[in-house]
Formats: sequence, structure tokens, C-alpha cells
Amino acid sequence: MDLLSLRYFQAVARHQHISRAAEELRVAQPSVSRTIIRLESELGIPLFDRRGRRIRLNEHGAAFLRRVERALAELDDARREMTDAAGDGPGRVAVAAETLPQLAGVLTAFRAHRPGVGVRLFQAPVDAMRRHLRRAEVDFALASQPLAGPELRSVELLREEVLLAVPHGHPLAGRERVTVAELAGEEFVSTRTGHWQHALLERLFAAEGLTPRVVCEGDEAAATPELIGAGLGIGLMPEVARRTLGERSPVAWLRLDAADCHRTLTLVWRRDAYLSPAALDFRRLAVERLMPGES
Repeated sequence: MDLLSLRYFQAVARHQHISRAAEELRVAQPSVSRTIIRLESELGIPLFDRRGRRIRLNEHGAAFLRRVERALAELDDARREMTDAAGDGPGRVAVAAETLPQLAGVLTAFRAHRPGVGVRLFQAPVDAMRRHLRRAEVDFALASQPLAGPELRSVELLREEVLLAVPHGHPLAGRERVTVAELAGEEFVSTRTGHWQHALLERLFAAEGLTPRVVCEGDEAAATPELIGAGLGIGLMPEVARRTLGERSPVAWLRLDAADCHRTLTLVWRRDAYLSPAALDFRRLAVERLMPGES
């Protein structure tokens, strides 16, 4: 069971497909197939269920994958730590976030403080963030939904009210507050399932025994005000959006009479991860820039 075999297995488990794993690894497909068969033979148990040309990770493979990912993450951390100790280059910081504009101020400050450090960003929903962290593909996740576990540590950066945005001229536009029950017949613009706006919308409606009517789903929340302003529907937006748009806002804003209608922004990292000096600086600047009263 060598390191190369484990990386081949990780790639096949991620893609659930031999050919796609081979493309990612830039090796021939038969080499990947032979490696997986040899690994299963060595372990004495199949890791995948096979039906014709289809391949799916089974329960034994899923259990093995969790341990493999921890082991490979530790090795990747060790390599980065030794690289930093040797002074070989300025390093890099990788971050996953549901929405990227919130990072702009932090990235500006970080670039000024460490101009040579490479920065890699992943836009991802919360489930993908967890995978990125587990595989040591990112140093941090900037999450707007609960992302916790015994293997993770976090710091709360910001808690802000979530407002209802409606087009100017909408019957609700002159109101200051509205209940969720009053929105039962409305059409909503939201992000896709897995993102915080969609999760919050479903939670608020479920508390009233209702299901929201979502007519438009996207990946980037920053586009939501323009779509709402165009009359496509109404939607949930954080308080920061109202401050950012200011007088040029294409929408009118209302408060929702609902329990815990807030977004909490949290910076998350692996508990035992190696954080380089550059990563530690990024975390410090994120706290200073995003946590009220900490700058």
C-alpha cells in the first residue's frame, strides 16, 4: 500500500469513475484500474461496487476513504511545513467560501501585507467546504452556515440580520416589516440548494408549515438584487447588501418577523492542520476586517 496507490484511490472515490480519475491524475486508465484492483486485493475486501462499467464507492470504501484522506492531509501538511522551514518560496493560502465579494477587503489587506504569497479561492457550498478542509485542499472555509465537528475549529466573524428584498413598486415595498406567512404566495429568487440563502429560506418557511416557491436559483448571491429589481421575484439578502448598494439599490428592503433571521459568518479550519505563517496572517486579518470591534 504505497502513497501513489492511495492517491489513485482517492481520485477514483472522488469521481466515482475510472476514466475521469485517470484524466485528473494524467495517467492511463488501465494503470488506475490495476492499482485499484491491487489495493483491494491487498486489503482483502472490495472498496467499490461494480455494475458493468459503472463503479460506486461502497461502505467499506467510504470508511477507508475517511482514513486515507486524513493520512494524505497530514502528509500534505508536513510537506508545506517543511517547505516553510526551508524558506522555499513565499507560500500560498487557499480559502473556500460560499460567496467571494465578502473576502475583497481581507484579500486587499493580505496582499499588501504579504505581496508574494499565492492565494487560491474556491467558491463552494457548505458540503463541498467540508470536503475541501478534510482533504487539506484549503486552509480555511468562510461559511455562512453551521460547519462544525470534532475535527474542526472556528471563529465567528460576523452576525448580521437578513432582510427581505422586493422590487420597487411591489405591494410590499411600502411596508417596514412582514411575516413569513404573508409570503406564502410569493415567488422567490435564491441561490441553489446547499447555499445559505436557500437553507435559511426553507427553514423559515418550514417553521410555518410552508414551502417556498423558488423560481430562480443561482450560484452567486451578489446577482440576486438585480434579478429581484427586474421583477423576477423577491428574496433574502444580508444587511451588508443594503449597505453596499446604498441609494442605487434596485430593490426595497423589509424586515422579517421571524426568529433568528440572521446570517453568521464563520472562519473554519482543521483542528490539527498545519497553518503556515502566511495562513496565520490571513486569519488575523480576517478577524480584524470582518469582526466588529476587533480592528
